[in-house]
Amino acid sequence: MTQTYDLIVRGGEVANHAGRGLADVGVRDGRIAFIGDLSQASAGEVVDATGLTVLPGVIDTQVHFREPGLEWKEDLETGSRAAALGGVVAVFEMPNTNPNTTDPATLEDKLARARDRMWTDHAFYIGGTHGNAAWLGELERLPGCCGVKVFMGASTGDLLIADDDGVREVLSNVSRRATFHSEDEYRLAERRDLARPGDWTSHTDVRDADSAIMSTRRLVRLAREVGRRIHVLHVSTAEEIAFLAEHKDVATVEVTPQHLTLDGDEAYERLKGYAQMNPPIRNAPHIAGLWHGIQQGVVDVLGSDHAPHTIEEKAKPYPASPSGMPGVQTLVPVMLTHVANGKLSLDRFIDLTSAGAQRVFGTANKGRMAEGYDADLTLVDLKAKHTIRHADMASRCGWTPFDGFEATGKAVATTVRGRVVMKDGELIGQAHGQPVRFMETLA
Repeated sequence: MTQTYDLIVRGGEVANHAGRGLADVGVRDGRIAFIGDLSQASAGEVVDATGLTVLPGVIDTQVHFREPGLEWKEDLETGSRAAALGGVVAVFEMPNTNPNTTDPATLEDKLARARDRMWTDHAFYIGGTHGNAAWLGELERLPGCCGVKVFMGASTGDLLIADDDGVREVLSNVSRRATFHSEDEYRLAERRDLARPGDWTSHTDVRDADSAIMSTRRLVRLAREVGRRIHVLHVSTAEEIAFLAEHKDVATVEVTPQHLTLDGDEAYERLKGYAQMNPPIRNAPHIAGLWHGIQQGVVDVLGSDHAPHTIEEKAKPYPASPSGMPGVQTLVPVMLTHVANGKLSLDRFIDLTSAGAQRVFGTANKGRMAEGYDADLTLVDLKAKHTIRHADMASRCGWTPFDGFEATGKAVATTVRGRVVMKDGELIGQAHGQPVRFMETLA
């Protein structure tokens, strides 16, 4: 009797826990049902993956999609559109919107806004504040929440927690791994006068490497004191990598493609405001330190820190120009270029973009290409050469710091829970992203 599936991805090179080899992927009811030879099987839909590599779906665990309150920069639909076009199947979105996401009502509002508008699956961080710290243990367990996010350096609204007592209170009230932007607010305040008007190269003077390492040392000390797990976002310094390597029992680590690829010694002159983000793009010794962290297994995940601002906003002279850059659509091609250049293995890319997210955040049925898991797949052409351009960006901001980047490798199809949502650079069907579930909060 002929086996039937809802979808078969046929003839591609499958790369997963079993290694790399030609295989078909059969999907039923949104889940992977079989990986192997399905030449005799039939399906309602067949995707020809000949010449392509089939990866576990890429998860971007740090994006800012700006809705509600800042929709002129981005919204949940446009941000997830960029994600799906870039080969990303799920995103974890940050709480520094207006209003901040800090309670059940603001979380539910985002989930409602996402319904039938987001092309990818999604989860939202709850922002930790001095005012809600006592309730974070309940808030972090709400459906659709990927965890608690704390800003130790400058942020918006009530989200800044600069003091040890505040961080200690947050950690004391959570049980899931808490996520941190780790820059020392007190040192940043002392150094703000170092900003040279119109000179973006002074961004690394204001937010120097010591601002990051001082904060991260404090954070690890507090985590050990309270006995909690932490996740350190967008690590940007060689010193932090060396320090965090000694504390992997409590701390997981994220780096961004921007910090791995852009060199501040030339990027600020070339890109001006487009190169401005927090923590800053740094120079070659720090870039080498981040790559050492990847090669030695210190780094757990890649996140894009997709944080768009308009071209007009970015054109303001420093320091009036806002920090942040888009990245969710370019994560895959930029990092696959590092694969093509021999700096990163494809296995490590998979580990950083799917398996790592599963380990750090405990996603349920996501982060692995295996029977029973969600049929989240990123189909890539590892040899495709193309130039990244502003004009190709789906983000509402309409620009990328990688404009002109000569890439090797690109996503050519994105499958979310068995639905082909992107193929050959075009979105397909309707947006049906759903909230990501997490093993620590399953009912």
